[in-house]
Amino acid sequence: MSLTSDQMELREEDIRKHYTAATALLEGFDHAPRIAKPVAESTAPERSPGVGARRRFRSTTPGLVTRRTVQADGVHLIDRIEAADDGDALTSPLQATVQHGLRRAVAISLAMGEVYSDQTALGDLKRANLAGDLPPARKAEFSELLTAEALISAHVLGNALAYLMSSHLTETTVDVGEVEELLTDNGQIALHGALWELDQVLATKAPDDAHLVAAVSAYAEALMEKAAQRAQSAQHLAGFAGSAWHVEADDLTLRGFEPASKAKSTTLTMTFKKPTEVVGNHIAKYQALRLAKMLMAYDFDRRLNPFAELGGFIFTFMGDGKPGTGKTTLIQMMAGLLNDYCQVAGYPFRYQNLSTDNIDSYQGKSGQNAKAFINTIIDPSVIGFGTIDDIDQLAGKRGDRQSSAGQLEITAVLMESFAGANTVVRGNCTFGMFSNYPENVDDALRQRAGARFLVDGPQSREDYIDILSLLMGKNHDIPLGDHDLMAAQEIKRAVAASFEGHNRPHEAGLLDVFDRVSNQIGTLDTIAKLGTYLKGIQQADERFTGRAIKNITDAVKVRAMDFELPDEWMENPELFLFKDYDTKKAMISELRVPITVDMVLQEINRYADSEFRYADKSDEVAIDAMVRDFGRQEEAKKRYLEGKG
Repeated sequence: MSLTSDQMELREEDIRKHYTAATALLEGFDHAPRIAKPVAESTAPERSPGVGARRRFRSTTPGLVTRRTVQADGVHLIDRIEAADDGDALTSPLQATVQHGLRRAVAISLAMGEVYSDQTALGDLKRANLAGDLPPARKAEFSELLTAEALISAHVLGNALAYLMSSHLTETTVDVGEVEELLTDNGQIALHGALWELDQVLATKAPDDAHLVAAVSAYAEALMEKAAQRAQSAQHLAGFAGSAWHVEADDLTLRGFEPASKAKSTTLTMTFKKPTEVVGNHIAKYQALRLAKMLMAYDFDRRLNPFAELGGFIFTFMGDGKPGTGKTTLIQMMAGLLNDYCQVAGYPFRYQNLSTDNIDSYQGKSGQNAKAFINTIIDPSVIGFGTIDDIDQLAGKRGDRQSSAGQLEITAVLMESFAGANTVVRGNCTFGMFSNYPENVDDALRQRAGARFLVDGPQSREDYIDILSLLMGKNHDIPLGDHDLMAAQEIKRAVAASFEGHNRPHEAGLLDVFDRVSNQIGTLDTIAKLGTYLKGIQQADERFTGRAIKNITDAVKVRAMDFELPDEWMENPELFLFKDYDTKKAMISELRVPITVDMVLQEINRYADSEFRYADKSDEVAIDAMVRDFGRQEEAKKRYLEGKG
């Protein structure tokens, strides 16, 4: 793999020279835990009879008398790993793989710590401190740099170890809890604390090889997360956080405090649908087709999609419609298109659905499951498509007493991930939320859907003839009759008619606003008049906020990209997909069309129609629920009085 402009090489010789030190750490070292409490015995061999144990150490150094001191225990990770299967005297291939991966990760961590020391003042300050002539004025800086080195060492250890173990993971999972022994004295002490705690995890969580790999990987992930959290408030880390280092032998790229991961595809077992097998749903089908091709424009070297920079990329969308109108078929179509495109281009593709299985009774676990789902899809080294089917059952509505704690956790994670302060839209993935009852979705979460796909199924007489013929198959002799099969599904003609249908609103409440504003100020053909219309909508529905305006303008930008990337660009990657970022951006820019008043008005009506539709349903559901509650109260009061009388 060639290095990109923002990457530097971490040389193999600089890593391998630390193998001896890394091996020594795995063979054994002493560590007295400061924060975490030991839960397992040392793997060190027993003392001979008659040899007394050392007395508990008590520091006499001024200022350290009150520091917690515990007997230092021997940490022997090689012995601990080999003890994962007591029934076999020989080291298993998987145990050897873990040992080699751990040594490699420690060596990479030591090499990165050395690079950081050389690139900052830390190297000079270490030499001055060793010689005893460290200036007093620089002691605070020296301490801050040592803390930074410790956090880098811990994070790189976890990052490299999780990456190296990822291809050996199975379905077995291990919960290692929170990392506690993260010490920030310096890089060496940080490694001692992390390896001691890993030894404790393996002693209690790794009874066999499958649990061994799962435990090592889970601890590495937890160590990464804890180090990244601590790094947010530490000094002198901007240089490391903003740089990228590539390890050629492992194809590992360390990008600051971002987790690295192997660009692996998920194995899809779903039944794919071709666009010709989707009847009706013209706008939704059209947008899904275009979005699939948009995702393929992602540039893996720049880690950015030209559509995300130019505008018009759909990061989140909401698909709603009545049961049986084709939401699942739409998912199968889009996933199938992306899977086929990625196979042609050789790109890794991941699809995952967040389902009710992810709701857990343990506090915090549902949120962790949702975050793991998000992280799997947003991985910048893959093309990702994530779906949340029946989101009204998964994500709780805040203030709704029927929402479980797990559902509310999922709502919080999705809201933060889709439009939070730290959300970065690179253009490599998209998330689709689908529901038969979108009015039951939390308002704030629903508004984080940048686009609306109305999944209304077959509508016209021609649609119903087409779907009947499609589902009947060919095992019959019934004549088709006077009908041009699938002509109504011709996408451009159907979409044009669908968009024109939104020149006027569909919902009664919005139609009243539209007519009233149009009668007052005339045809809505300027920005000022369109803004007046938007204000009228807000007066009718206070939930129509600034976020709604952003979603509308994003949809307008999508319409400005109202073109499909040519099919031959997907079939022959050399024509477009394998071009450099700037070339792809220029090719896309040439295809853009001007924004018109009709586009803006249609998108306002489409979005506002959906909000009025959701609000009306939500209000009706709430009113019905209150009526039932009042009825139950009256009946209960009646029975109570009858019982007393």
